[in-house]
Amino acid sequence: MQLLIYIISYPLLIGLSILPHFILYGTADFLYIILYKLVGYRTKVVRENLNLSFPEKSKAELAIIERAFYRHLCDIFIEMLKALTISKKQVLKRFKFNNMELINHHLRQNKGVILVCGHYSSWEGMLSIGYHIDGKGYAVYTPLSNKYFERLIVKSRKKHQIYLGSRYDVLQDIAKHQNNKEAYIYGLAADQSPQPKARSYWRTFMGVEVPVFTGGERMAKQFDLPVVFADINRFKRGYYEINISLITDKPNETKENEITDIFTETLEAQILKDPSQYFWTHKRFKHVDKNPKLISKSE
Repeated sequence: MQLLIYIISYPLLIGLSILPHFILYGTADFLYIILYKLVGYRTKVVRENLNLSFPEKSKAELAIIERAFYRHLCDIFIEMLKALTISKKQVLKRFKFNNMELINHHLRQNKGVILVCGHYSSWEGMLSIGYHIDGKGYAVYTPLSNKYFERLIVKSRKKHQIYLGSRYDVLQDIAKHQNNKEAYIYGLAADQSPQPKARSYWRTFMGVEVPVFTGGERMAKQFDLPVVFADINRFKRGYYEINISLITDKPNETKENEITDIFTETLEAQILKDPSQYFWTHKRFKHVDKNPKLISKSE
């Protein structure tokens, strides 16, 4: 069944992907009408997230953010499709990276770097960082269930000098790279909503107390790797600027959860500048009612 779905879908996906950007963005405009106006794709989730994150805003203000978000979302869908066939020339034209010396300084010394970002703006565009580093790129991701689409995605990213590594293998891969003195930058979207556990770290995110992902910090401390943040912003349709900033180059001198706190606060500041570019269709606050502090107070 997986193969059949792939055989049917592949010609359509590639056929759309090779279309020029202006046609694809026209498709995105049409998709916006379908997903948002007609279907109402995940509007309940988006509105819950926005109401929790911006309780001080009026319904009219939230509606403006919501509409702008859905337009951005449709553009991102189209850009992910375009990523299957986009050329190096187009990638270099559309994604500008600043402050790369913060990363390359360490890579030239055969030391890895942890790069963290949120599901903000074109986080997929971060895969083009491979053209700008003095080392190798490794993007941490969750493998797809369809092995044929999995191979397609891996192949399309690899041509831009980025290796996709399963989140289940990342620790052993880092250890192997260090043993072989291979300098990699390890990129991961670190704003996931992890399942609460007994030792989960809870803190506020956009004013709501939730469990937060600490994997980037744990990786940095285990392997003594510097951590940088990627501030991704769309400055016009289809064009992005990425500013790299340092979180720490001495992870083992930081306090517990300090790296995670700096990342979260930096991401919040990024979201507040333009909320429409954040990925509001995910249930970021789905575990809020499982906070052990709240549970203990109610007992």
